[in-house]
Amino acid sequence: MNIEELFIKLLKFKSITPNDDNAMEFIKEYLNDFEIIEINKEDVKNLFIYKKYGEGEHLCFAGHIDVVPPGDGWETDPFTPIIKNDKIYARGTQDMKSGVAAFMYAVKHTKNFNGTLSLIITSDEEGVGTYGTIEVLKYLKKENFLPDYSIVAEPTCEKEFGDAIKIGRRGSINGVIEIFGKQGHAAYPEKSINPIHQISTILHKIAGIDLDNGDEYFAPSKLVITDIRSGMEVTNVTPGYLKIMFNVRNNTHTTKEKIEKFIKNHIENFDYKLKLTQSAKPFVTIPNTKIVKLLEQSIKEITNISPKYSTAGGTSDARLLAEYGVKTIEFGVINDTIHAPNEYTKLEYVDKLSQIFSNVIKEF
Repeated sequence: MNIEELFIKLLKFKSITPNDDNAMEFIKEYLNDFEIIEINKEDVKNLFIYKKYGEGEHLCFAGHIDVVPPGDGWETDPFTPIIKNDKIYARGTQDMKSGVAAFMYAVKHTKNFNGTLSLIITSDEEGVGTYGTIEVLKYLKKENFLPDYSIVAEPTCEKEFGDAIKIGRRGSINGVIEIFGKQGHAAYPEKSINPIHQISTILHKIAGIDLDNGDEYFAPSKLVITDIRSGMEVTNVTPGYLKIMFNVRNNTHTTKEKIEKFIKNHIENFDYKLKLTQSAKPFVTIPNTKIVKLLEQSIKEITNISPKYSTAGGTSDARLLAEYGVKTIEFGVINDTIHAPNEYTKLEYVDKLSQIFSNVIKEF
C-alpha cells in the first residue's frame, strides 16, 4: 500500500467525532509490527503505538482520526474521495488525515532508529477532547514513558507547502462579566441604576485592548468582546442586568490572574460578578530546540523552502503534550479549507509530508 492508497483508505472512514467508524482497527492492522496500547474511555478511542529500537530519546507523532461533520455545500460525497487535477476532495483531507497518513507511512517504513518511536492517535480532537489525547498522556506519565519530543501533524502551511512550522500556540481564556443594576422606568432614570450606562463609561478601556506587547514569537494578547446583552427589547424600561462575554487568546506574558486584575481595576465600583475559565494554556518550543532544527532542515531538503515560525491560529492537542513537558511542534499541509465544504489537499503534499517525517526520523 503506497502513501496515496493509505490516505484514501483513511478518508473513506466516516469518522465524525467521536466515532472512528472502525478506522482504529485498520490502523492497528496496518501497524501490527508495533506495540499497541488501547486507551478507550466513554465513546472515545485512543491508540498509543510504539516501538523501542534502542536506548535513545523518544520521538512521538500525534494526531486525530476524527473530523467535523461535513455540513452543506459539497459538490461530491465528503466520504468518497475524488481526485481532480492532483487535488483530492473529502472531509479530513487537510484536517488532518493527511498528517495521520504521512506519519503512519513514515513509521511503517522505518528500519532503524536509536530510541523509541511512537504515535498517539485519538478519535476526539474536534470535540471537547475530554477523553482524548489527555487520557493517553495521563497513562504515559503514570508509566514514566512520556515522549521527549512530539510532532503534531496538523495543517500549518499558509500559501506554499513547507512555508510554516508552528512552534507554539496561544492559550484561550474565556470571560463572563455580570453587572447588576436596578430596573426602572425610562422616564425616571434617577430612580434606577442602568448597567448599560455604567459599562459605556469604561467599555472603550477594555474592548480590543492589548494586554501585553507580545514578543518575537507571539502577537499581543488582545481582549475581544464577543457578546453584550441587556434589557427586555422595550423602550420604556431601563435594565437591571447586563452580561458581557469575552475571549483572550493569550501568549506567555498574560495569565488568567493578570486578566482578572485588569477587569477588576475597571469595574470595581460596580455591583458585578466575574468568571474566567482557561480552556488552553500557551506554550512555545524555542527554535534552537533539536526537533525544530531537524524538521526545518528536512523541510528545506524536500521542498527547497525555508519555513517561518508561527504561533498563530486556535488550539490543538499540541497544547496537551506541551503541558506534560514534551517539546512539541506542529507541521502539516496547507490550511485553507479546513472545516469547509469541498475540503481538499494535493496528493503531492501528502507524499512530501511523509518524506519530511521519514527524514526527521532518519536524522534524529
